[in-house]
Amino acid sequence: MSIWVLRWLRDGVVTTRWPGRPDPYADGWRGPARALGPTNSVDPALCPTGAISAQGVDQGRCILCGRCVAERPDLFAWSHGATGPAAAGLSREALVVPETPETDEAVEAARARLRQRTTALRRSVHVRHVDAGSDGSEEWEIQALLGPVYDIHRLGVFFTASPRHADVLLITGAGARGMSGPLRTTYDGMPDPKVVIAVGTDAVSGGLLRESEAVTGGIAATVPVDVWLPGSPPSPFGILNAMLIAVGQLADGRKGVR
Repeated sequence: MSIWVLRWLRDGVVTTRWPGRPDPYADGWRGPARALGPTNSVDPALCPTGAISAQGVDQGRCILCGRCVAERPDLFAWSHGATGPAAAGLSREALVVPETPETDEAVEAARARLRQRTTALRRSVHVRHVDAGSDGSEEWEIQALLGPVYDIHRLGVFFTASPRHADVLLITGAGARGMSGPLRTTYDGMPDPKVVIAVGTDAVSGGLLRESEAVTGGIAATVPVDVWLPGSPPSPFGILNAMLIAVGQLADGRKGVR
């Protein structure tokens, strides 16, 4: 029996009250690894996806295997929290931790551009999901959004089969070359304004398959990406949070819908 069904029966809560109120489960979610100090002395071979470099940990490549945390707990630890502005990046560079310098003004400017593009979507958002070569783990998390715990429909977010009706393009997978054409066709078929979310490490960077000739090393090689969500897979809370960030519903620096 699903842990969510047991939680529902125990607590008598049909849906989570997040983002209306904090949820301890979301705050405790284990995210990609982070560096506790300088990583210039660490052997890059420690990470199977090459996420570790002298600049820190590229969370967009982290697949949560835990090798760095297990072997070098003095330098690496898990990040926590599936929600909040820091849980998803508005630029690919923002997923490198320690991240490249970004001013508050630059971050707010990026958010403002997204808000301007999606102002008309805030009360009813339609999402088209495309699997561009995933391992299926992200799809399970997306499916959970439709269950009684998250109940994404209560926020006015609905999945649609037609790109003609979609406002948000939710993409999973490492960017299989065979999906490049259909993915681009889907993107071009969506009306403006539209937002693209790369869901999971594979979609962000290609993950373990990034060097394969069968993939493009992430979906940015095919379509422009607005929100980058790392994780292998990211939690349903993280996916929901990325959607809210994308449509400008998440107030800057706090949890909750505007």
